[in-house]
Amino acid sequence: MEKQIILNAQQFDLTVTRLCHELLEQHMDFSDSVLIGLQPRGIHLVTRMLEKLKEILPHDPLCGSLDITFHRDDFRRREAPLIPSITNINFSIENKRIILVDDVLFTGRTIRSGLDALLAYGRPSQVQLLVLIDRRFKRDLPIQADYVGKSVDTLNHERVHVRWKHIDGMDNVELYLKQVHE
Repeated sequence: MEKQIILNAQQFDLTVTRLCHELLEQHMDFSDSVLIGLQPRGIHLVTRMLEKLKEILPHDPLCGSLDITFHRDDFRRREAPLIPSITNINFSIENKRIILVDDVLFTGRTIRSGLDALLAYGRPSQVQLLVLIDRRFKRDLPIQADYVGKSVDTLNHERVHVRWKHIDGMDNVELYLKQVHE
């Protein structure tokens, strides 16, 4: 399997920084805004963004994590049971501007599950979507990100993997090109 680097460590850091500044333009001091990372991988992006936002804002923005396991449309279709992650939303989202955060947007099904799960916690005034990588050409649902780190044109058989320094030893985004035989 051949791989291609989409974002190296420096580009990765610049992209996360740019996304933070884009959020600041729209959400100012975050007094009515909340970052919520979708488990399991979106929470890594929220954590990284929170580090950068703390350097800029005079206070910590509210952030949480949301498990979508039981809201997935393939929940009962898998052979191995899914193991839920932790949801940590210890504040009211009522009338807040929510920014759902995930690492990769592909079919849109994970985001749909996140929206379903989010509504169990209240009715936000607005929900926006922020993703590090947008795989543009394979949506199963009409879902589009408001904030995108990088758009990548991929084929169905290709795979995008986001690597995190605190887990994988390096920050980067890789595209794995699987050989297709005719």
